Formats: sequence, C-alpha cells, structure tokens
Amino acid sequence: MRIAIVGSGAVGGYFGARLARAGEDVTFVARGAHLQAIRDHGLAIRSPLGDFTVRAGAEEDTVRVGPVDLVLFAVKTYDSATALPLLPPLIGPGTLVLTLQNGVESPDQVAEVAGRAHVLGGTAYIATAITAPGLVTQTGTHRRIVFGEWFDEAGRVTARVTQVAETLAAADIQAEAVPDARARVWEKFMFLAPVAGFCAAARRPSGAIWRDPFARAQFLEAVREVDRVARAAGVRVPPDAEEKIVAYMDALPPEMRPSMLIDLEAGKRIEVEALQGAVVRRGQAHGVPTPILSTLYAALKTHAAGA
Repeated sequence: MRIAIVGSGAVGGYFGARLARAGEDVTFVARGAHLQAIRDHGLAIRSPLGDFTVRAGAEEDTVRVGPVDLVLFAVKTYDSATALPLLPPLIGPGTLVLTLQNGVESPDQVAEVAGRAHVLGGTAYIATAITAPGLVTQTGTHRRIVFGEWFDEAGRVTARVTQVAETLAAADIQAEAVPDARARVWEKFMFLAPVAGFCAAARRPSGAIWRDPFARAQFLEAVREVDRVARAAGVRVPPDAEEKIVAYMDALPPEMRPSMLIDLEAGKRIEVEALQGAVVRRGQAHGVPTPILSTLYAALKTHAAGA
C-alpha cells in the first residue's frame, strides 16, 4: 500500500515508521530540520517496545509524491491551514484520508479539500514526542488507532475500513475499526477538551484537579456540557461515557500533564480552537449553553499563538 504521512511528527511519524518497517511504501511529508534528518539518517523510533530506524521517502512538496492509497493526516490542528492544501496532489480515485487530529472538526475540514468520499475519521491513543530532528520517542506501549467511516450513516464497518485496519495491524499498530467513528471520537473529546482546559488554565496536573472536590465537580459538569453538545448534533455518544471518564481519571497517575499544559508552559502554540473553542462554537450553533468550557476558552484563547 502506498501511504503518505502528512504531519510526520510525534504521532504521524511513529505510525508511519511502523508501517514502513512492515514493508509498506511510506513517504513522510515534513519540513525543516526534521525533514533533512529523515532524508539523511532515516526516522528513528525509541520505544519500550524496541528501538528501530526506517529509511523511507521524505518530501516537503506533495506534488512530488502524487496519488497514494492512504494518507494519515496527523498535523497539529493549528497547522491545518497550511497542511490542508497539501492533500489534493495525494488524492486519486480510491485514496483514503484517515484523520488523527485532536478534536472533532478535522474530518469536515479534510472533506472540504479532499471530498467526503475519501475521508475516514479516527483518533490515536499514544504518548510520543519528537526529542530531536529525525527522532520520535515513545513513553508507554499504547499505539492504538480507533477509526471508521465518518460520513456513512449506515453504521457499519465497511470493507475499506477493514482493509486499512488489517494494514495497520500487520505493522503492530493496535487498530480498532468501529461502525460509528463520530461516536468514538466524540467520546474521547468529552474527556480531552475538559481535562486539557482545566489543567492548562490551572497550570496544574490532572491529579490536582481530580482530588479537589469543587474542581472535580466542575470538571464533570464540563464533561456533561460536551455530552449535551454532541447529542444536540446527533452524535450517538455511549450512555456510559461519563462513567468511563470517571474510572479513567481515578486510574490516571496524578502527575499526568496534558499536552496543552506542556505546550503552554513551553511557550508553544496550543490547540485551544480545536478543543475548547470547538465546544463553544458548536454549542452556540445548537443552542446548548457551555458556561464552563466558555470560561476555559476565554482564559486560554490569548495563548493560542504561543509566547
């Protein structure tokens, strides 16, 4: 399978390296020092599962790549404006674009430039970081992608989703093909938007929020705000989603710091528009109040561009 990785950073680079190692024809789309390092030395993975380096194509201009079978779209959401125009040269009649960005807006944005028929929606569960140009370091062993059709209302795992899942699984990626990608992506979003917002606004790890009774109650109300927005939008969120979030927070190491907090403290750009901003905008569109997420959005919005 010919595969292009648009956003060959911590997430896209890791999954692309596993696919290349499994023998797939992978091209990394990157830029700057990271691109040059991949060209010169390959892309190195450091992981508790074992270290390895892959040599694969690396380009900045997708015209030089041409149509592929599968695109993994994994750029940070604040880079979408510059990354989306890279997609058209990669799209052929049967090309699939699997979005792995945070939030719930990516599939619609990708569909505007690639066409709805080409889009699959998904979310990644992995802890990785670029620790040097050409080097991705994984902490832990999770390497999971949950994905499926985004615009198909039939609620089924299609043949093309199954084929992608088999390709990912053959590369030792924990692939879960689901009949309703929107429900599963929104389920993660119900956790991610509140936890990132609370921790970043408080400049504190998750444990500090969870062990304070008032903060915990407000966090759970924020989860319900996202749930109400999802249901107003017609998304079939699992009825036990909040219970699973509570269990997950109970089990989290108290020192867990969401990437938004890490980026904020480092003076980097943050994904506030794709997380808290998306809840607020969609709440307004559906007439659903979101007072807690609106407050978090207001507190974090001025940090969107970094220091």
